[in-house]
Amino acid sequence: MNHRTDITSPADVRLLIERFYGKARPDPIIGHFFTGLDWDHHIPLITSFWEMVLFGTEGYTGDPMTAHVKLHRHMPMQPTDFQHWVRLFTSTVDELFAGAKAEEAKQRATSIAAVMAYKVRVN
Repeated sequence: MNHRTDITSPADVRLLIERFYGKARPDPIIGHFFTGLDWDHHIPLITSFWEMVLFGTEGYTGDPMTAHVKLHRHMPMQPTDFQHWVRLFTSTVDELFAGAKAEEAKQRATSIAAVMAYKVRVN
């Protein structure tokens, strides 16, 4: 039996992000959005973003909305792409963790994806 614990540390966030992108990159529905990314830069950046979201830590300096709007201009993203991203993210959280922070991560991912799905299409 796999006993899952909650997300409690930066190491947990890093594990989640690495595992998620390990699934997202080869994914037949959304994988093409991640080709050409500098993963040595992207993984720490996204990890920092999620540490800020979940723990209120400082240090994240990116602008995810602008990045997604730019991506959408040359590689259009549909609401279904964001929905698939949420399913994949949620299943990755559930595979690794259980607890209040894990639930918060899934709720935040759902909210962030909904806002992004809207904003990329109106900008």
